[in-house]
Amino acid sequence: QVQLVESGGGLVQPGGSLRLSCAASGTIFSIYAMGWYRQAPGKQRELVAAVTSGGSTNYADSVKGRFTISRDNAKDTVYLQMNSLKPEDTALYYCNMDGSTWGLGDYWGQGTQVTVSS
Repeated sequence: QVQLVESGGGLVQPGGSLRLSCAASGTIFSIYAMGWYRQAPGKQRELVAAVTSGGSTNYADSVKGRFTISRDNAKDTVYLQMNSLKPEDTALYYCNMDGSTWGLGDYWGQGTQVTVSS
């Protein structure tokens, strides 16, 4: 059974940093594309950052230059380093595992809350 467990969320002041982690189990992590999404109250879920199995990355324009996604295939974990956080980054952040390239499943974590407030 595939599981994704996020951690690292919390309350931080504007300008601060957080690092989110998403640990995967139950499948071959390295072949999946991984992504971080977020959903703020009253808004649709949006892609924040993604990394392919080959290591290529892409980011939402709103986080470019502030957030960095990375993966450690030896630890079956994907990270999201978030710097220079803004109040508008406040949201529930979800980890996604996308196996569509291989005809495999699409999986979500339970989410971790990030709140940016003074």
